[in-house]
Amino acid sequence: MDVDKYSRQLFTETFVENPYPYYAQLRAGDPVYKTRFPDGQQGWLITGYEEAVEALKEPRFIKDFSKLYGGSMDGMSVFTQNMLFSDPPDHRRLRGLAQKAFTPRVIEGMKERIEEITDQLLDEMEQKKEINLIDDFAFPLPIIVICEILGVPSEDRDKFRIWSNSLIEGSSGEPGVSVYQHMNDFIRYLGEWFSRTRLETKDDLISKLIEAEEEGDRLTEKELYGLVTLLIIAGHETTVNLIGNTFLNLLKHPEQKELLRKKPELIGQAIEESLRFDGPVEFSTSRWAGENFQFAGKEISRGELVVVALNAANRDPDQFDDPEVFEISREKSPHLAFGTGIHHCLGAPLARLEGKIAIRRLLDRFPDLKLRIPESELKWRQGMIVRGVKEIPVMKRQS
Repeated sequence: MDVDKYSRQLFTETFVENPYPYYAQLRAGDPVYKTRFPDGQQGWLITGYEEAVEALKEPRFIKDFSKLYGGSMDGMSVFTQNMLFSDPPDHRRLRGLAQKAFTPRVIEGMKERIEEITDQLLDEMEQKKEINLIDDFAFPLPIIVICEILGVPSEDRDKFRIWSNSLIEGSSGEPGVSVYQHMNDFIRYLGEWFSRTRLETKDDLISKLIEAEEEGDRLTEKELYGLVTLLIIAGHETTVNLIGNTFLNLLKHPEQKELLRKKPELIGQAIEESLRFDGPVEFSTSRWAGENFQFAGKEISRGELVVVALNAANRDPDQFDDPEVFEISREKSPHLAFGTGIHHCLGAPLARLEGKIAIRRLLDRFPDLKLRIPESELKWRQGMIVRGVKEIPVMKRQS
């Protein structure tokens, strides 16, 4: 394969719509490949499963950009002071503060409330002639849940969607409005919200984090902003696209959809297979080489950017049998949809629970939903993090 010629096809619109044929070629030709990313940075793109696991666990690939160059990237310091962009020992401290809200016991205790929210959204869908599965179901479910965990007014959820999309896709989506304006709006909102919470603390995660900040040595003000931003964005983005992608996968594979309807006990495996087959997080967040060293046969220089293509690794034939086949009865699947190592997604158990409840109840209530438009007209979201479509217009069976 002519890798240099192929590299020009990466990150194009065609690639975004269906990256998997490109991943297969690149993985076979050079699973640790030096390329130029959409923002102009040069770095290493990892597509092989074995190499991906090694990179995600390699402590010499660091997450804190300031250790190399000082300062922060693109004025984003308020949003990067969290465990996703930190290394030990700060990572352990920050993750520990948020971990309390995502223990197995806490997540299990949320099951009934998630089911209640799901049924309310499905009731509302029942009354609509036209349904957009993203706007009407996949988005509101996880944003309501994370807002309740944090203590955010649920009526502000549409603002979070705008700000989240802007930060993740690198575009405001609004003529005349910059990403930085959305960033400033988000920061202003958080500041006002923190001020109100300091005056009247409640039994929610934000109150607990503010108490930790006021202790001084546990959480700085910037870390408070960074951690809350991460929880709001990551707390719903992953699940929105997990629900959307799973539904689309079932539509594309009607025999699997029918199997799930006949055997609802397969819902857990169906979610895991969807995470492997077309995961909601396309790429890992950035890492940088903290020193010069050899990795997977390549000489990596200090300061070089490294990104793992999680969805490419999840279709590596050296790791998975028939990786291009969507099979909900697939046995144990060690996919990397939520990463691995110390930065493994904190909210993975919550996303899995929401996904299982959402898909199971959606199929029970609306077993015959169909796309209102050709599949080729679906618009995929831009950016280097999430994989999902902007809208899923569907129609119910006509009576």
